[in-house]
Amino acid sequence: MLADTIRARLAALDPVRVELVDESALHAGHAGARGGGGHFRLTIVSPRFRNESTLARHRLVYAALGPLMRREIHALAIDALAPDEAAAVTPPPSRKESA
Repeated sequence: MLADTIRARLAALDPVRVELVDESALHAGHAGARGGGGHFRLTIVSPRFRNESTLARHRLVYAALGPLMRREIHALAIDALAPDEAAAVTPPPSRKESA
């Protein structure tokens, strides 16, 4: 399963928390979805992000995912936080999907 592969690759960043949501079904008919690439939303908390800019954090995530970013993953929304930042953030309420 792709989500398991993504989590395994992200382990290289020594995360203390990984939340990965597959939003591919929300993008049915989108060009990337037709090509097989998934749409994901990622929240990752790692001490490796401490003192790094947002751009540097995203680059670390992209490097960990490597070739998955070329085909298997079409879109990835990233929220990359250091542990002290994550403790200060209240998670947003979960989205409800309509039937």
